[in-house]
Amino acid sequence: MRKLLTLTTAIGIGATGSAFANESVMSGIDDPSQWVIQTGDYKNQRYSELDQINADNVGDLQVAWTFSTGVLRGHEGGPLVVGDVMYVHAPFPNTVYALDLTDNGRIIWRYEPQQDPDVIPVMCCDTVNRGVAYADNKIFLHQADTTVVALNAETGEVEWSVQNGDASKGETNTATVMPVGDKVMVGISGGEFGVRGHLTAYDIETGEQVWRAYSMGPDSDTLMDPENTTHLGEAVGVDSGTATWEGDQWMIGGGTTWGWYAYDPEENLVYYGTGNPSTWNPAQRPGDNRWSMTIMARDADTGMAKWLYQMTPHDEWDYDGVNEMILTEQEWEGEERKLLTHFDRNGLAYVMDRVSGELLSAEKFDPAVNWTSGVEMDPESEDYGRPMVVAEYSTEQNGEDVNSTGICPAALGTKDQQPAAYSPKTELFYVPTNHVCMDYEPFRVSYTAGQPYVGATLAMYPAPDSHGGMGNFIAWDNKAGEIKWSLPEQFSVWSGALATAGDVVFYGTLEGYAKAVHAETGEELYSFKTPSGIIGNFMTYEHDGEQYIGILSGVGGWAGIGLAAGLTNPNDGLGAVGGYAALSDYTALGGQLTVFKLPDSE
Repeated sequence: MRKLLTLTTAIGIGATGSAFANESVMSGIDDPSQWVIQTGDYKNQRYSELDQINADNVGDLQVAWTFSTGVLRGHEGGPLVVGDVMYVHAPFPNTVYALDLTDNGRIIWRYEPQQDPDVIPVMCCDTVNRGVAYADNKIFLHQADTTVVALNAETGEVEWSVQNGDASKGETNTATVMPVGDKVMVGISGGEFGVRGHLTAYDIETGEQVWRAYSMGPDSDTLMDPENTTHLGEAVGVDSGTATWEGDQWMIGGGTTWGWYAYDPEENLVYYGTGNPSTWNPAQRPGDNRWSMTIMARDADTGMAKWLYQMTPHDEWDYDGVNEMILTEQEWEGEERKLLTHFDRNGLAYVMDRVSGELLSAEKFDPAVNWTSGVEMDPESEDYGRPMVVAEYSTEQNGEDVNSTGICPAALGTKDQQPAAYSPKTELFYVPTNHVCMDYEPFRVSYTAGQPYVGATLAMYPAPDSHGGMGNFIAWDNKAGEIKWSLPEQFSVWSGALATAGDVVFYGTLEGYAKAVHAETGEELYSFKTPSGIIGNFMTYEHDGEQYIGILSGVGGWAGIGLAAGLTNPNDGLGAVGGYAALSDYTALGGQLTVFKLPDSE
């Protein structure tokens, strides 16, 4: 009874109206003892006010308990805690568990979707899933086969389900969803199969589609007002989503939306990024290929775009723009502003005014980045806002069937989807990064629905003239546009970071180490090796007066695809297998949740 009362209090059973779901999430976000959204809050800050575990005592952490998911592929995302219940997800087949925290983690219910395994080879970079969402006494799961399911939070019973895409065409899912108001926002994966990306809003209570905004296409598809939707302060004009494409190439144009979403309730704007244009061979799709590689700001109620910014026009390197948008309120040049900070795959850290879409800064957050000399920041220039491409590292200028070498970063970016964290105490961003370069050879490819539509061969390796490793965990000052401190790692840092009021930042390594470092200095304060490589995201909660830290381990994802799928050809996994071949010397497959706490006081 106590567990049920706590749960129903947390989720506000009995509330009505369109604000119900929004209020249920907001009240959970405001309670640091819970972790009710994958990103910690709508701002994607991944910051907790809990400080029982702090820089002085984190070295005493011990394992409190563990839980096996029963799956051996890559484990991204993390658990949710709502009241006294923890919700844990797994990669394909996307089983969901509800665990009773008052009864030694007893399984209250489990949901085991029956999915066609034929979806597995259509998933480009492992069978990962970035977690479930919660609102209005429901748990939302977006399955690999694009089925969106609303489960009763208390019983696990299916309340509604809807098909968001078509796996036979290459449409799949790896991302979480985001509840906003009376809607749930849902993206789509499949850019390597010629999918046309979209963000879709479904009614939380019924599953009915409310709106769908495509990444490219005519204005009626992209939900853009030619006169009032802006790009760098200028109206985008009529059918901007087709104007920079040749013929009907936009119909298979990519721009998928498989990353993270943010929300500003005051502005009622949803922020997210779009992925690479299809195909990876840039010669086959001349033009800027709008609106791939773009930061989008859309009205949550209507889906209409307010502003957008294309970071990598005519992408030549697969630098998807799907990484998280982190929302902050900071002083910028003497004025308090609502900011959006985004660490893109292309190696640039962007700062924007999230109300107007004004570009404030674009700086390299890895000194190895060489494909661009920087972004043109002069508003009077015709190239304003565009990256200046270094010809030597252009995969198009060098031609089809020509291997361009030494491009930094590699296609998996200076940072992939692994989310950064932000501490309002230090005003620093804590960013997991990949210190990896590549060779890239485009070739001509034809489109067939449901078949790979890539058109490039890649090889990856550590950035030269560095510490010899493939990753760094950095603290970034977005106002100064510089790294404050950097911790080298042997492999890419593929876990999500967590910052806390205890002046501690947590991250994990591909070898499987859970690490805690000092938020100000980067000094390592704690390290523990979990059973498998960590590509999941740290979270924290409080129960019965004690703070806990949770992390999923289970190597995989793009970096670990060789291990996860048993691949050995160095060019497989879109180039990652050879780059991360040594990873098998340090970890093996697994699937476990590890929960840490301080020792009981005597």
